[in-house]
Amino acid sequence: MASEAVPLDRRHRRRLQTIQEVLDHAIEIMADEGVAGLSLGEIARRMGIRPPSLYVYFPSKHALYDALFQRGWVLLLEDMRRYGREQPPDDGDLAAVLTRFGQRFARWSVEHPAYAQLLFWRPVPGFQPSDEAYQPAVRLYDDTFAQFRTLQERGLIRPDADLTLVQQQWTIVIAGVVSQQLANAPEEPFDRGRFTTQIPALALMFADHYADRRDTRATTFTRGRRRNASKG
Repeated sequence: MASEAVPLDRRHRRRLQTIQEVLDHAIEIMADEGVAGLSLGEIARRMGIRPPSLYVYFPSKHALYDALFQRGWVLLLEDMRRYGREQPPDDGDLAAVLTRFGQRFARWSVEHPAYAQLLFWRPVPGFQPSDEAYQPAVRLYDDTFAQFRTLQERGLIRPDADLTLVQQQWTIVIAGVVSQQLANAPEEPFDRGRFTTQIPALALMFADHYADRRDTRATTFTRGRRRNASKG
């Protein structure tokens, strides 16, 4: 029995390797031709196989998009979690926290435009991700919500703020930055992007709106506004 398990395991590994190879070629094609320009025939050509052979691994083109959608969210989730683990304790500045994590999310998205278009836009007519493929996105949402809850518990977000609304609005802000950058200036690097460089200013405004007014540790933006007002 043990001798039979070896070839089965080898076949399984080979299948997984082939699937990853298909996905690698698919993302390269989407980067060159756009998400909707993905071609099974081109994948087969690059792999040196006949197009029908791909249906052994993906029964339809939408099934391939589904696997790419899941892979993209897994990569983004892992990147954000790794970044979160690497961050030192913050100094109680809400705007700084928002800036750091907003920039990290936007940087990954801008530097992986094919994935970003598939994850955040709906460029493929008729494609809807499966529940399984969407799970990594749900986990990232839960991670982010937990971060906002922690910030509220620490007094950096006012206690009456609806965290569901806070997260929704922050998502709109950062997704808007990513969409504007990819749509209008895709050739610009993240650090010099006309839209991505606005994240610190947007974070200041967002933090000023949701800061706990009872806390003397107001954001830099709030303190600046108060000083200017006192001079008037």
